[in-house]
Amino acid sequence: MYAVIRVRGNVNLKKEVKDTLKMLRLNRIHHCVLVRKDPRVEGMIKKVKDYVTWGEIADEMLKKLIEKRGRLVGNKKIDPKDVEKILKKIKKMKNLAKDVPEIEPVFRLNPPRKGHGSIKIHYPKGALGYRGEKINELIERML
Repeated sequence: MYAVIRVRGNVNLKKEVKDTLKMLRLNRIHHCVLVRKDPRVEGMIKKVKDYVTWGEIADEMLKKLIEKRGRLVGNKKIDPKDVEKILKKIKKMKNLAKDVPEIEPVFRLNPPRKGHGSIKIHYPKGALGYRGEKINELIERML
């Protein structure tokens, strides 16, 4: 499963890139979504690679993300007792919005501590593009 985080804003976006970001539910900077590893989804991510960063999220980081930033529909916090149940559902999911309808599909994060670096250059020198397992470090800084 990938965690995809939007890094750049809306200025001077092509329509197809804007539409793809909308389909991924990345409407604002520092929003994070969870998507499955699928060739179609990977194609969408590659289309918006100059505006997002992504990588494989670890199980313990996924649990932290749900505990701290997960919201039930209606913007209510998730009860700590329900975190394990939701975590199991998310691991089995194909589409977060359809398979786990009780939680919001977007996680709103803070800007990262110590900043992104350059948001115009690809990782490892900048903030954009594929990070692999290093996405967990970025999410940790953004929680």
